[in-house]
Amino acid sequence: MRSQTLSRLPVVDLTNENLKPGTDLWLSTCDVVRTALEEHGCFVARCDKFSPELCRSIVSEMEQLFGLPLETKKQETNDKLFHGYYGQIPSLPLYESIGIDDPVTFNGCQKFTHIMWPHGNDRFRESINEYAKLLAEIDHVVKRMVFESYGVDQKRCDSFIESGNYLLRCLRYRPHQMDETELGMQPHTDLTMQSILHQVNNIPGLEVKLNDGEWIVVDPSPSLFVVLAGDGLKVWSNGRIQACQHRVIMNAKETRYSMGLFSFNSKTVQIPEELVDEQHPLRYKPFEHFEYLRFFDKEKIREHDLRVKSYCGL
Repeated sequence: MRSQTLSRLPVVDLTNENLKPGTDLWLSTCDVVRTALEEHGCFVARCDKFSPELCRSIVSEMEQLFGLPLETKKQETNDKLFHGYYGQIPSLPLYESIGIDDPVTFNGCQKFTHIMWPHGNDRFRESINEYAKLLAEIDHVVKRMVFESYGVDQKRCDSFIESGNYLLRCLRYRPHQMDETELGMQPHTDLTMQSILHQVNNIPGLEVKLNDGEWIVVDPSPSLFVVLAGDGLKVWSNGRIQACQHRVIMNAKETRYSMGLFSFNSKTVQIPEELVDEQHPLRYKPFEHFEYLRFFDKEKIREHDLRVKSYCGL
């Protein structure tokens, strides 16, 4: 079943000037975020920091990037699993994506840009870096809210954030032809700690699955960002937070561009003692994120609950 409304997902306004740590609004918003992540694995964040000019620039740069020759796009840009080019997949003919490692730093953007454009492309590098840093701000705020809501010390949250690695994935979905499927991306949960998805050129397609099995279409408004819990956050929370199943259905007649900021952790993830009690006994062993990626690459377990349990379940 599919719905066209977001009435069952909260929309959290992260640009509210009164949303400051320690305030009643902050604490109540933390509870809203935690509840949404526990029930559905996702919520919608509203953020007005992304100017129309920046969004138009990002779409233009993505058109330029995906317009490069296939052999250029397929070049190895880093040695991390699942961080490179994906496309030309028979079962997903509409989908193509390119990953940019460490996009929140000048060096990360410069390295990627130099590989794609050896003679340089300053506009691409600068636009992507500015955009990624704004997405990272959303990621940081949400993680702080989750820690606050569970009563976990903010110093541990600082360490958690500092140990994070980011991947910015540029996603392109072309319109389907008469004899092709509308499926742009199959239902899945992310291998990440947390993901933030943005439908950059305002063309719908992203759908998320609620805890009762209903699929809802996400509003593609430019100021809305979908925050999704990945497998890693499910482990960190001792199973309290659900990893969000999502997919892409392409009914549009135009090419759809989307961006995803995916966070991973470089240090061992330990379940906080605050999240272990009689009602929630310890469910997982310490979690090594990049080892988890290697495990998935080897075992190819698609069902996310089984995948997590097989890797680090007790």
